[in-house]
Parts: sequence; C-alpha cells; structure tokens
Amino acid sequence: MPEITMPRLSDSMEEGTILRWLVADGAAVARGDEIAEIETDKANMTYESDAAGVFRAVAAEGDALPVGAVIAVVLGDGEALPAAGQAGLRAGPVDGGSAPEGGASGTASATPPARSASSAPASDPSPSMPIVGDGSEPGARIKASPVARRLARELGVDLASLAGSGPGGRIVKADVEAAAAAPPATSRPAATPAPAPGGSGKGEVTTVALTSVQKTIARRMAESRATVPDIQIRTEVDVTELLALRAQMKEGRGAAPSVNDFVVKACGLVLREQPRVNGAYKDGAFELYERVNVGVAVAGEGTLIVPTVFDADALPVTAIAQATRALAERARGGTITPPELSGGTFTVSNLGMFGVTSFTAIVNPGQAAILAVGAAVARPAFDGDGQLVRRDLMDLSLCCDHRILYGADAAQFLARVRELLQTPFALLA
Repeated sequence: MPEITMPRLSDSMEEGTILRWLVADGAAVARGDEIAEIETDKANMTYESDAAGVFRAVAAEGDALPVGAVIAVVLGDGEALPAAGQAGLRAGPVDGGSAPEGGASGTASATPPARSASSAPASDPSPSMPIVGDGSEPGARIKASPVARRLARELGVDLASLAGSGPGGRIVKADVEAAAAAPPATSRPAATPAPAPGGSGKGEVTTVALTSVQKTIARRMAESRATVPDIQIRTEVDVTELLALRAQMKEGRGAAPSVNDFVVKACGLVLREQPRVNGAYKDGAFELYERVNVGVAVAGEGTLIVPTVFDADALPVTAIAQATRALAERARGGTITPPELSGGTFTVSNLGMFGVTSFTAIVNPGQAAILAVGAAVARPAFDGDGQLVRRDLMDLSLCCDHRILYGADAAQFLARVRELLQTPFALLA
C-alpha cells in the first residue's frame, strides 16, 4: 500500500496546503496522474501519483500538513485501509475502485457522506468500515481540519455542535462558514458576550487567514528584520541617455527592454565583478555563489513573489526582457513553478511604475543585498558648461547585510551600476 506524502516542492517549503483533490476518493489512478493541487510557500502546484491503484485520500481539502506527512494512499488489488489509528490514516470504506455512494467521478468532492453521532447506530460498523471517533463521546477528539479549527476560533463557532461534511465526517472550512452564517442560537455558544458599548470604534472586524505564500513572506521578512543588521546606500542615476536609447529601439523594433531590464543586466555584470555582493552571510562564514541569478520582485493579488532571471550576467538585455515578461505573466496568472522562484542570489525591486521615487527594501534571507529602484523624474541640472538643462534622474537604494557588505563595498557596487546605466550602449553587447 504505497503512501503519498506531502512533497517538498521548493527548497524552503516546510508545509503545504491541499487546495483541491483532482481525483475522486476511491477512483483508479495510474502512475503520473495528477491527483492534487497543493499550495506551497511559493506557488500553487499540481502533484502526480507515483503509484497505480485505488486512490484513497487521507487528508482533506484545506488541510495544511508538514512535508513528509501522509496525505493519501494507493491501494493495490485486495488491499484495504488499516484499522483506525494505524499509521495515522483516515479509515473509510473500500469498494474495489468505484467511487463512494453519492460521489461524483473525477472531482475532489467525491467523499463518503457525512456521518453524525446521532445517525450512526452502534451496531453499524463492520471490519471493512471502521468509524473514527467524531468527538460526540466524552473526551473524544473532534475531527476537524486545521483550517476549520482556526476559523472556528476566529468566528466563535463551537465545533462540537457541527456535523462534518468532509471525509469520514471530518469538519471542514465550509462547515464552519455555514455555521457562522446561521442564526446565532445554532452557530454560536449562548454564553458568547455581546460587544461592550463604546468599543474600539473600528466597527466589524474581518479576519483574513493568510495563504502559505503570505505566511512565508511574513516569516522571512520578520526573520530578516530580526537577524540582518542592514545598511542603506543611495545614489542618483542620470538615465537620460538610457531613455533615449529605449526610444530609438522602439522606433526600429516596435519594442524595447524596460528600464528595469537594463537595471537587471547592469546588476548581473557588476555581481560577476564583485562576488561578495553575489553571496550571503551564513553561520559565521561568507557563501559566494557561482551563478549570478537576479530575482525580480513582482506584485500579485494580495502577495509578492520574486521570479528568478538565471545567469543574468551572461544574457543579452533583450533576452532578459523576454524572460522577465514571461515570468511576470506566469506569476500574476498563478502558473509559475517553484524552480522559477528559487535560486536567486540578488534581488531587484522596482516601484517606479507606481510613481514612487525612493524607498527602502528588505534584504531577502540568504542574500547579501537588494536594490530598490525608483521612478525616473525630469529635474533641472547643470551640464559641463554650467548651463541649466533638463535631465532624467532615477534613485537607486541598495540595502545590504552589513555582516558581508561594508559601506565601501556597497558604494563601489552602486557606483559601478550607475556608470553602466549612464552609458547604456555598453549593456547591449
């Protein structure tokens, strides 16, 4: 009886959430069939079965489980699920490959019908259909997914009063939401006190559970702020020639790399020249990375992800433009893969498209620095003859881990990036 465990789908993944089963409980699966959609700390991924047989779900949709935890099993001919409690598996009927009664073939919702304590006579269980305690007996543990338990605490719903609609009578998120929407007498304990008069004045408070990606962002940013002694170095870049070059490229080709693509290219070249910036401080030593992989921050709906442009020092700026556009589209469309979000050695974050002229970014753990790029703004300046002229200036801010990059190191890096951006034809080679 092969067990299917929560896979490690990215290098930083610690747990995953089962968003949706892609096969019916009790359906036949072949090796390589997609069986689940899993939310990782970086993206949503489909996962394939590595065995053939009868699929039986152990975990429910919405469950967040650590890497390595059993989420399903694949039964061979004549095999049945073990008795309740063995190997932590959920017990349920085995019917030799047909979908459970009332189920819909090929969908994740095809689960055994809900069973409450009041409707299950004591003489009903049989060796092939053991019933796991549902919390109706004194001292019994209530069967509910982690998401349902958390939501119940937030909404004040008594889990003991609910009959689960999940596999084996398990209480899932939808059960808690339905109970919360019901009249107070049936969904909330009678002892729940009414809000005190003259409360906080905030009105109704809605608590939104974080996705796995948002949890990872929160954890890693808090980790960075707590453990990375950072410094910020700023400079101003004259991008007048760069913008003129882009205009020429648009006239001749109909398209041109963005300013950010030129920034990524310039950073890639300087990272190759200055390897400590392309590294990290870790466990009392410097890690210096062989490849120059620049992460480009992309804002998605309710999240922030950082796709990676691999070998940015070796790619032409036009190839970088194609890669960043494709990565951004997949990131916003939810189709980007964990490998495309891993392996970054440096990060560029650009808020210039929102009109932001200057900001400070937070160093990603496992990297030495991150570059914040602002908008190009037309400003008056003096030329070599002392004449007042119009120039397009852009702010760059480098946030560094001071344990590996000191002030002079950061200043040298930023000065070299500025030099390349102010002579943009050198970036076309």
